[in-house]
Amino acid sequence: MTGWKSLQDMVVLSKPLPRLEAPDKVAGRAKYTQDMHPKGMLYGGLLVSPHPAARVLNIDASKVRRLPGVKAVLTDVHPTGTVRYAGEEIAAVAATSPEILEDALELFEVEYEVLPFVADIESAMQENAPRVFANRSNIRDARVRSEGDVDAGFANADAMVESEFRTQVQTHSTLETHGSMVYWDGDELVIYDSTQAVHGVREGIAKFLDMPVNKVRVICKHMGAGFGSKLQPGRYTAIAARLAKEADAPVKLMVTRKQDFLGYGNRPNSISKVKLAATKDGKLTAFYAKTYGTAGIGTNAGIRLPFIYDIPNWKHEHYDVFTNAGPARAFRAPGCPQASFVMEQLMDELAEKLNMDPLEFRLKNDSNPTRQKEWRLGAEKFGWKRRNSIPGADSGRYKRGMGLAASIWWPGGRGTKATMTIYPDGTLDIKCGTQDIGTGTRTYMAMVAAEELGIPMKRIRPMLGDSNFPKSGASGGSTTTPSVGPAIKNTAERAKSRLMELASRLWGVPVAELVWNGGGVQMKNNASKKLDWQELCQLLGTDPLEVHGEWVEGLSSRGVAGCQFAEVTVDTWTGRIQVNKILAVADCGLILNRLTTESQVNGAILQGISYALLEERHMDPSTGTMVNANYGDYKILGAKETPEIEVIFYDEPERGVIGIGEPPTIPTNAAIANAVYNATGVRMRELPMTPDRVLTALASRELAGKED
Repeated sequence: MTGWKSLQDMVVLSKPLPRLEAPDKVAGRAKYTQDMHPKGMLYGGLLVSPHPAARVLNIDASKVRRLPGVKAVLTDVHPTGTVRYAGEEIAAVAATSPEILEDALELFEVEYEVLPFVADIESAMQENAPRVFANRSNIRDARVRSEGDVDAGFANADAMVESEFRTQVQTHSTLETHGSMVYWDGDELVIYDSTQAVHGVREGIAKFLDMPVNKVRVICKHMGAGFGSKLQPGRYTAIAARLAKEADAPVKLMVTRKQDFLGYGNRPNSISKVKLAATKDGKLTAFYAKTYGTAGIGTNAGIRLPFIYDIPNWKHEHYDVFTNAGPARAFRAPGCPQASFVMEQLMDELAEKLNMDPLEFRLKNDSNPTRQKEWRLGAEKFGWKRRNSIPGADSGRYKRGMGLAASIWWPGGRGTKATMTIYPDGTLDIKCGTQDIGTGTRTYMAMVAAEELGIPMKRIRPMLGDSNFPKSGASGGSTTTPSVGPAIKNTAERAKSRLMELASRLWGVPVAELVWNGGGVQMKNNASKKLDWQELCQLLGTDPLEVHGEWVEGLSSRGVAGCQFAEVTVDTWTGRIQVNKILAVADCGLILNRLTTESQVNGAILQGISYALLEERHMDPSTGTMVNANYGDYKILGAKETPEIEVIFYDEPERGVIGIGEPPTIPTNAAIANAVYNATGVRMRELPMTPDRVLTALASRELAGKED
């Protein structure tokens, strides 16, 4: 195995190339799961519970079965019969048209025993609150992590800040809802799924249906966003398979938009009671946090505290809280945006108490060598020195301010396999059982192969999104590129070795006397003795060459540092926050495609702004269901709220490939919150920072000033 070329020697990699599938997407030729429509296909749908807590006593589907056009009905799709959130699956039906399906779902007659429920975290934490699970408390046992002597750390400090912060439940809001199109080919099940894990769905559904894994095939050529919510097999897929078996026809079951909001993932909220201390020279000494979060009926609502900075003594107690709401799922940098909102504001508060510049304070307590350079690079480019001179504290209506925050992400690459098939005409296929979730995976697969072999990308056909291809992991945790990139390189290297063996046999010389040069082979000591790519491939005769490769250590790494700077304008009359500019310094290792990498950073920042200012799930305490489960009422960032975004890539190609999908969304909300404080002198301690909350905070400050 050889390492990556230097940036100076790269011809294809690290260049800004458009996505190979872009023309198909623009022209509407790209097929998503939603677009699948084989002959004879039926439309599947779910009947879901309107109640957040209930027992299903009886389901009468007789009217449904008698409706013309209904081909399959299931009344046993709920695993226990006890409903724990509004939107949970109760029954299913497949029909010949969407209209008949809609009518059929209205004909089910369900008898429920409605039970008490809790819709929000505060209610669930009360001693007399209804139990989400009858045999356990709503508040799970604490998960405690610690290091050093926390009491001594606080005792030795010269300054301390203490506060409480809250973040909201955010839904994934994927454009393509969760769903599958399935059909049976004899005893084999073929699934077109909107998924981030074709192999994971294959294994999960095979287990759920108690059938051999090799009898299940999962395909996902294109996917309309996931953000972590599509990393696991869905119950809807198994239901669709059962409907298809009963009807003996293909069935497409895409959940409705409301069902998607209610039951198929969210980012947990958090309540954080925290304190942070430092010595007068600006060195952190201690940190303590007690946090709560709800993942609905799920678990793992944790928040990653402490975050980023070097603290010798710390302790964190976290409590998951059950509520009658849909379960959380992994969401772009799980636990980190919440932690950033808390930690970065504490850092600013403590810096102010110590009369230190927030950047200087961070530099004293951040030992990451990459981010030390990024902080200085970003501050210079952003004009951080202007922070105290821009008009933020005057008596006018509009206040401007600057803020900053940092990010880190940990996962790296993992085992991925690939196969390369080279044909005698010089074309080749690369197969890898990964999936392109919108990040440009198929493009950099072709780029890596083209770079390693020295041939044009037009000769290469990257093939992915199929569980029949060599195994790769799920596309989550920013692990795809550092897993797939090295595997493709290794496969291409092995292909070169095999082709060089053909040349060595042709010329009757050892392979050691040959060298790969510009897509072909030549003798080291006789430059006139050479074969170009086309001539090499012709040596195959009529049989293609198939080569297998895998991920190898050393071509990728883990640990991604980064930082962001934000400038905002706050309208003190309306409470509206306008983000003017975000500058992101992104740690990228070796960038495979600069265009798609920049796109990932931009998208992560936009999602971070949306989290900071707009998105929030609202639960009705009287009905226990989400009241804004649609795109009209669930507010997401649009064109008018989009600021200027500047991305600075901090190249460290010697580290190999690292993932970039998660880190840039982590610090955005905190950088904005710190900028709002710089502008107004008001500390926002709850997300999203909506106009009403800004006005309330401003009014509270004014009232406190009058009382003083």
